[in-house]
Amino acid sequence: MANSESLRLYRRAVKKIPGGVNSPVRAWRSVGGTPVFITRGKGAYVFDADKKKYIDLVGSWGPLILGHAHHRVLHGVGASAAKGTTFGAPTESEIKLAESVCNLMPSIEKLRLVSSGTEAAMSAIRLARAYTGRSKIIKFDGCYHGHSDSLLVRAGSGVATLGLPDSPGVPLSVARDTLTAKFNDIHSVERLFRRYRKKIAAIIVEPICGNMGVIPPVQGFLDALRQITQQYKTLLIFDEVITGFRVALGGAQALYRVQPDMTCLGKILGGGFPLAAFGGARHIMDRLAPDGPVYQAGTLSGNPVAVAAGYATLKLLERGDTYDLLESKGRIMEIGFSKVLRKYRIQGTVNRVGSMLTLFFGVSAVADAAAARKCDQARFARFFHGMRQRGVYLPAAPFEAMFISLAHSTAQLRQIIAAFDAWAATERSVEPASKSC
Repeated sequence: MANSESLRLYRRAVKKIPGGVNSPVRAWRSVGGTPVFITRGKGAYVFDADKKKYIDLVGSWGPLILGHAHHRVLHGVGASAAKGTTFGAPTESEIKLAESVCNLMPSIEKLRLVSSGTEAAMSAIRLARAYTGRSKIIKFDGCYHGHSDSLLVRAGSGVATLGLPDSPGVPLSVARDTLTAKFNDIHSVERLFRRYRKKIAAIIVEPICGNMGVIPPVQGFLDALRQITQQYKTLLIFDEVITGFRVALGGAQALYRVQPDMTCLGKILGGGFPLAAFGGARHIMDRLAPDGPVYQAGTLSGNPVAVAAGYATLKLLERGDTYDLLESKGRIMEIGFSKVLRKYRIQGTVNRVGSMLTLFFGVSAVADAAAARKCDQARFARFFHGMRQRGVYLPAAPFEAMFISLAHSTAQLRQIIAAFDAWAATERSVEPASKSC
């Protein structure tokens, strides 16, 4: 990247922005080098500041299930923005989006729109504590629910990528109320309930992990969480910020037929704009202000432009064959990647649910955070840069999901697999020199 426009922009950025980025993984610290700066996207492609074109498997970390700059979304955004960008007052469009979400996810009888997944998870936890009168929550090692204090304990995603077990600035008094269990291990949850019994307000979980790489729940795990929370009168919160409208129109809860008490949504909900929500059963949500005593507010909550983008996206996803099509695209990638691993005898495994997947190097199976951390980070870094050189833009961290969109054609997916094959052919001569993630 010597003397490239992206490098020039990065050197300019670090003078005024910590690390040169506004979200840490974008700095490429786990893969080395300096980030490319993106100037535009269209369909399945993004273009960088040096006018290089890439097939995009980041998709803005999940929201762009339709691809970049979809004309129907842009039309909705333009029509809304022309009327005004924000009012700080209710609009009919908020009602239409809320009605649509509640129809698609029966566990949500009421919802509150917010601006980020972090805000949604933080608010859901506050509401759960107020509703139950209890203070402790259970989360799972490697699951990431945003960067609020009580949830930055044994978090995944960027925290894992940077090698930080927690974050300085989180008070010990706050961390004590966050209990950590092992994903896909119901016995670890049962032990916590036996010890703390009536002190646990909620379990919050990604029903399909997307922040320690894609890790699906083993059969019966989510059902067991539902049973134990009902037994102890504890709330079950599904963090579907990633999986909501991604793995099924009704989210992971529809795919696995488990209804939580509350759900956090984001990413696809905003159609590429900052928009998120938390919602659940009416008798829980009615504890929120102004109907109840639990305070929550946001100046830009329900922003009409973001709502227009989200509503247009959901309407397009309601078409009958959407998720069959996404499943077939995901299957092409999974089979293709797996064949390349076998062909060149590279140790690794592909975890996939629908149109989200992760390629883990150096391990044969990944079902929890401990297994994910054993992956070969050095090989992933070589893979990342090798694919970029071949025109494929990947998440710059081994713990992030790749996202396939409806805009990706079969030919583009085959091109990605061919790029992996070409990289793997050169990788055979490289010693793994494994470094734990």
